[in-house]
Amino acid sequence: MDLSRRRFVQTALLAAAGAGVTAACGGDSDSGGTKNGKNLTLWYWGGGLSDKVVADAKKHFTDVTLKSSVIGGTFKQKLLTTMNGGSFVPDITGIKGEDIASFLPNANRFIDLNTLGADKIASQYLDWKLKQGQTQDGKQIGFPIDIGPTAMFYREDMFAKAGLPTDPAKVAEEISTWEDYFAIGAEIEKAYPKSFLINNAGVIFDMAIGQQGKRMVDEDNKFIGDQDHVRKAWDLAVRPYELGVDAKINDESLKAAVADGTLATYLGAAWAALDIKDMGPNTKGKWRVAPLPGGPSNQGGSFLALPKECRNPEVAFEIIKWLLSPENEGRGFTDAALFPACPAAYELPALTGGDAFFGGQKTIEVFGPAAEKVPAFYEAPTNAAVTVPYYNELTNIEAKGKKPDDAWKDAVSQAKSIAKQQGVS
Repeated sequence: MDLSRRRFVQTALLAAAGAGVTAACGGDSDSGGTKNGKNLTLWYWGGGLSDKVVADAKKHFTDVTLKSSVIGGTFKQKLLTTMNGGSFVPDITGIKGEDIASFLPNANRFIDLNTLGADKIASQYLDWKLKQGQTQDGKQIGFPIDIGPTAMFYREDMFAKAGLPTDPAKVAEEISTWEDYFAIGAEIEKAYPKSFLINNAGVIFDMAIGQQGKRMVDEDNKFIGDQDHVRKAWDLAVRPYELGVDAKINDESLKAAVADGTLATYLGAAWAALDIKDMGPNTKGKWRVAPLPGGPSNQGGSFLALPKECRNPEVAFEIIKWLLSPENEGRGFTDAALFPACPAAYELPALTGGDAFFGGQKTIEVFGPAAEKVPAFYEAPTNAAVTVPYYNELTNIEAKGKKPDDAWKDAVSQAKSIAKQQGVS
């Protein structure tokens, strides 16, 4: 990944806001080339697909020549620039999950994958993820590469010393709500006076918003960032700060906090397992995974799409289907920690084996059910930009001691201003 996944949410939102949310795909230029071309190009970013699966695709599709390019830097901006220019537009392209909503208003620049048969295999993939890549009138612009079902990673040894349940099933039973979760913070603090429950408030806010079917802007392009569902997520995010169990870590010191036991839990997507392993290799065997308090949410997950300039749409979509088949999604999980959007893959050995870092636990038993229960949601093209002030103000609470109610009012005011600038009513 070209972004630090430990800063995924804040960085993705800021990048989306800074790049603009109207996806200025420019004019309507077309390559004018044949639609049964023998040379096809594929763009993706490092870690966006399994390089091994892509290499095998080149061997599998012998009737065409598939050339792949791993694009560095800001992928979205490079794709937009190329599409605006109208030349050398990739036949197949990745679109990051945080960017997909900004491309949907310009769906005419892409091929509706349903015209190529996507609707006939849709039942094999998670409906809520497919909808994220659809326009409001049902055109399927993006086909899901992966998803990011979330969970609670916890230190089994620290839970044991604090007198808390340690078995994942027991943890799931006893720590099922946010209030259950916040309550264990005091027990952690008693056993480990210098340790904390959570790294920062923004993580809670992201998870709590993701547990609901609404975001900041609704289907009618109306601002709803001041409504109860957002205020509820805000209040939950502030609770650890008020209870003194928020480590208030918003920088790279997170790595040391994971390694040295400053954090007893870590809330994140399935791919966060790699981050924990990277940050705290010395903690191998001490972590376990349990369902996210309050219910599942999703963090991340990307798409493949076909720009309208695609020179052979039928074969290009066959390549997409092959790359994202259950078997190859299983390989993607092994090679690049890409959690499959196809539930059939959850039965494959690549996902069902125990993970030694997590004490031999079969983590798919947590992430699989979570993936299938993520609430469907509508994400407006403007949502990323409108959401940024809430994270900024939560950081102001932690870093500057700003009063939570004042921070809330300022977040809403700033969000409304941004929404108005973006044409939201």
